[in-house]
Amino acid sequence: MRLRRLPAIALGLLATAGNALASPFYAPPAPKADAPPWSGETELGFTHLAGNTDSQTLIAKGRLIWLTGPLTHSLRGEVRHVTQDDETSAEQYLVAMRERYDIEGPHYLFGFARWDKDRFSGYDYQITTIAGYGRQLLDSDDQSLSLEAGPGYRLDSVRDARNERLAVLYGAMDYRWTFSDTASVSQELSVEATDDNTTSRSLTSLTARLNDHLALKLSHEIEHNSRPPESATARTDLTTSASLLFDW
Repeated sequence: MRLRRLPAIALGLLATAGNALASPFYAPPAPKADAPPWSGETELGFTHLAGNTDSQTLIAKGRLIWLTGPLTHSLRGEVRHVTQDDETSAEQYLVAMRERYDIEGPHYLFGFARWDKDRFSGYDYQITTIAGYGRQLLDSDDQSLSLEAGPGYRLDSVRDARNERLAVLYGAMDYRWTFSDTASVSQELSVEATDDNTTSRSLTSLTARLNDHLALKLSHEIEHNSRPPESATARTDLTTSASLLFDW
């Protein structure tokens, strides 16, 4: 992987699904009791700079969530592409499916499968499956905290090398605090450990609501691989972005 900061702020229109958002890396909280049976989100962002610096940034994200009794199903996809002076500096694709089964009290079971491809990570692609147990430690109107952990399996397709099949030990945290009627902050962490390396991720975000349907979200994400393939350009990725959110 490589050290990366988006060359310009990506602005997008985002349709969000409340607290039921299901990231393929972190431990999302349970959907609210009044959540609709179907919801989704889309995000499209594009920036172009010309002059002393010629760069373009494209971000496209989508997520579909549906509820069937105690089950929360989530399907997610992402594309990120950055060029600077006619050279590609970032290119990522991700598809993930996640299931959450709420049981009595604050306990739940989860499972997800994820395919991701990062052109500059040293991997051709990675396929990960995780299953395990989660617990909702806080669930109030202004604060939410969930933790989850479990074993898994990962297939690493490395360029010009044989595929690696690895056992994974996974743990994740999701904390959200609504500290005013119009603003909230969240901190998400995850670790995926194997015999070969450890991948850790952190996502910090601040959301400020503009009206009943629009909000501005600022986020900073860090991804670190303790021992990436030799062809990777760096061990750490940094992504800073801003999005215009539209709720429905």
